[in-house]
Amino acid sequence: MRIRIDLAYDGTDFHGWATQPGLRTVQGELQAALTTAFRLSEPLRVTCAGRTDTGVHARGQVVHVDVDDAVVATGTGRSAQPPLDALVRRLNGMLPADVRVHRASEAAPGFDARFSALWRRYAYRIADAPAAYDPLRRHHVLHWPRPLDLSLMNVAAVDLIGLHDFAGFCKAREGATTIRTIQTLVWERDETGVAVARVVADAFCHGMVRALVGCLLAIGEGRKEIGWAREVLGHPIRTSAVHAASPRGLTLEEVGYPADAELEARAEQTRAKREAIDE
Repeated sequence: MRIRIDLAYDGTDFHGWATQPGLRTVQGELQAALTTAFRLSEPLRVTCAGRTDTGVHARGQVVHVDVDDAVVATGTGRSAQPPLDALVRRLNGMLPADVRVHRASEAAPGFDARFSALWRRYAYRIADAPAAYDPLRRHHVLHWPRPLDLSLMNVAAVDLIGLHDFAGFCKAREGATTIRTIQTLVWERDETGVAVARVVADAFCHGMVRALVGCLLAIGEGRKEIGWAREVLGHPIRTSAVHAASPRGLTLEEVGYPADAELEARAEQTRAKREAIDE
């Protein structure tokens, strides 16, 4: 059985999503809990929709894990609940307080948490005025000491929307493409006055969102001209002139998938596209 798991986490005390020897990661905690819940001797491995960096949060992370049908029943313990409902209860009893599983369900045929996704939506939150800064949200909202002009940031953001090579905004990874399609990049203020960037793309390369935000911050406070974002976009490699924004303000909010009947085709299309680009 392929199980889809929807979860959320506070990334403050994690070294990112992906497992790393000797470091606390979200993937490591989740895999350990799953292995214990199913009473397995070998650790299970999960695949996520988007690997978040150190300190980045998630409200809408999605993963999948493959488990033998016979093993799934062991995750219920003595519960009279349906097996996957009982699994959610057991996982949340094992996981630390900064990770919570919202639901677990049998995935539709062809579902792949990573390759079936149509888009990922991130939000970046900044308090650029004293009245907007709430110390109770200090781990999730970046405090910025100077006022930002969101109108300038939105004009500059228009140049970044669409299909581009974002090499100037990404940390290089051997064999990985930096071509992405940004569908939405817009700044607005919420009811408390916090500046919130909504960023939607088919996928993101390593460090891309924080670099985009860092670039637009320089424009929003007047250190760079509006056209600078377009200049950075033209760089063939990551430029040191762009300072990535702190991970503190960044949250993976949601991952979008097609209808069940289209999941397998979408996964195949995504894999083929990535392979063609990477060749």
